Amino acid sequence: MITFRDRGARGRLKGSTLDAFYSFSFGDYRDPKNMGFRALRVLNEDFVIPGAGFSEHGHADMEIVTIVLGGAIAHRDDLGNEALIRAGDVQRMSAGTGIRHSEMNPSLDERAHALQLWIVPAEAGGAPSYEQKHFPMTAGRNAWLLVASPEGRDGSLTLRQDARLELARLDEGMDLSHDLSSERGYWVQVIGGIIGLNGTELREGDGAALTGETALTIEAETQAEVLLIDLP
Repeated sequence: MITFRDRGARGRLKGSTLDAFYSFSFGDYRDPKNMGFRALRVLNEDFVIPGAGFSEHGHADMEIVTIVLGGAIAHRDDLGNEALIRAGDVQRMSAGTGIRHSEMNPSLDERAHALQLWIVPAEAGGAPSYEQKHFPMTAGRNAWLLVASPEGRDGSLTLRQDARLELARLDEGMDLSHDLSSERGYWVQVIGGIIGLNGTELREGDGAALTGETALTIEAETQAEVLLIDLP
């Protein structure tokens, strides 16, 4: 079964410093029919103006993955980590027993654009930790690129959950397939462009939840970028 999540149906927070789109309930946006998908609790797309962002705040018992799509985000946390996350970088923060951090757009003139995912860990607790890696735009060209996995396979970030994140950057006219397990759940998020997903057209910002499926086929109607989230 495939359930589609139209980009226009997402929650939205549009303010003077932040324009955010929520695939699932988040903050003041509440949708009882969209509280998450399996272990995926949050999937937000954020646009942050120069000099703005999220001041220091706390998390616990959550795997937080940030994929920067444009501009940069300056990260600082109470573990002593200070980092600049640029386009092409993926950050993983395991909140564990608790972590406090801030995320700001350090640019004077460029808007930051990012996807942020929250995944419920397999077990609560544990020491908080931080990890960040760069995945060049040439990687994942017309192929699946693993960026996060439980075991950190193939140079991917490590998650405290039996979940995997894969990116694909497709040229117009290219097809890409993926074997699926009918026992697991999969979320597809269109980051950019227009694709066909098992025959249904999806555009930038659209999402789809797949359950009980055994195969996935993506056809790039334009140059496109796609995120595939594999969940227990």
